[in-house]
Amino acid sequence: MVVFERVQKTYDGRTLVVEDLNLAVRRGEFLTMLGPSGSGKTTTLMMLGGFEQPTNGRILLEGQAVERLPPERRDIGFVFQNYALFPHMTVADNVGFPLRYRGIRGAEAARRVAEALAMVRLDGLGERRPAQLSGGQQQRVALARAMVFKPKLILMDEPLGALDKQLREHMQIEIRRIQQQLGITMVYVTHDQSEALTMSDRIAVFNDGRIQQLSDPVTLYDRPENRFVAGFIGDNNTLPCEFLGSENGLAFVRMKDGTRLAASGPAHPARSDLTVSLRPERLGLDDAGSAENRIKARVLDKTFLGDRVRLTLEAFGTERLVASLPAAEGAAVLPGRDVGMAFSAADCRLLAR
Repeated sequence: MVVFERVQKTYDGRTLVVEDLNLAVRRGEFLTMLGPSGSGKTTTLMMLGGFEQPTNGRILLEGQAVERLPPERRDIGFVFQNYALFPHMTVADNVGFPLRYRGIRGAEAARRVAEALAMVRLDGLGERRPAQLSGGQQQRVALARAMVFKPKLILMDEPLGALDKQLREHMQIEIRRIQQQLGITMVYVTHDQSEALTMSDRIAVFNDGRIQQLSDPVTLYDRPENRFVAGFIGDNNTLPCEFLGSENGLAFVRMKDGTRLAASGPAHPARSDLTVSLRPERLGLDDAGSAENRIKARVLDKTFLGDRVRLTLEAFGTERLVASLPAAEGAAVLPGRDVGMAFSAADCRLLAR
């Protein structure tokens, strides 16, 4: 549906905000661009929408080069963070505005507006003004307006940023429902990792103007490809180690205190900057099961989080790490005690950068 070919963007002629971007967006997928502020994700979205022009490279939409086309000729719907609704217009007039721009009026326009409002569950609110709606309802109006002219593609730039947590989570489900029901291609920008994991078919993680990893949510979370992705997506323990060798698809490493661990990931015999990455919820109390890795740790702190218990541990000499246990499992664990912990080699990722 969309192809970026070696796209670059600079504003001052020296610093590349987007650097050699190659990315293909599949038809009908929900692709999220995720990253911290200044990582290049919003600039990439703006170039796709036509609000910015690339310094170098090509952007193809259904095989047609569009990098020099103005936004109105790209047949793309856009949902902004601030909704950009006209306060003096009714909801129906706001939704119908793209139709009037395209010369669609009368009964056909009314039918499409009603259809779009029904899609976002705002039936019967067409005569209200935006100020008479809640934040979530205004966001739905903006989404209906983006869909009403049946674009090839919808771009969304932090559209849920102004909503409270509960409404934000509800709208994540609604947007995903609409996208799947229509089969429309959506490209979504956010800095919220949980939002990206919840909504996406694939996630492109941006940092310093480059895509660090492009994967489905499960792969991204379970098998990060570098240290930045491991640290940015979810909670993570990242600990220095030394590579010892590999066998049967596993890497073997030595920790600072001499402890040997089995890890997953490629071999890096010549690297001195290696770390292992371990998710807190993948650490469990040692029950003498089949886990490849068993360690001793001292409990420094314990925090009750309702259904989970968060433990701060000291292991491998003076290294700090965090474990997240089910509340029932962690009930008897007390600060100041030594405990045995276990985890699998598949959950212990060896990273080189």
